[in-house]
Amino acid sequence: MALVLDNLYYTKTHEWIKVENDIGIVGITDFAQKELQDIVYFGIEESIVGKELKAGDKFGYVEAVKTAADLYLPVSGEIIEINKELIANPVIANQDPYGQGWILKIKIKDKEELKNLLNSEDYKKHIGEA
Repeated sequence: MALVLDNLYYTKTHEWIKVENDIGIVGITDFAQKELQDIVYFGIEESIVGKELKAGDKFGYVEAVKTAADLYLPVSGEIIEINKELIANPVIANQDPYGQGWILKIKIKDKEELKNLLNSEDYKKHIGEA
């Protein structure tokens, strides 16, 4: 059973976002890391920092031993930081997807977009664990 935290928002494409004031911290869910299994690479350009992207925009991809998946932004805003530790050591996403395994931080442009995301109960239903 995948771990789904109550204080986060989720996308149907298995990203999560934690909101702290106007900053969103984005990662992939425990369900996603379990489906991917052994994560070996995050394909995210450093030049993305400082760019303003929209909700649903692809911002990179994740590769695992058996498959790969695109990564999509949960909300619109300016990318302010990439987790360089995760880029250097992608297995962190398997070990701690909601903590040290965060992918990027975004300055949220419009918090109203959070209403378009799933809460923990809706996400559990989405992955068939409710």
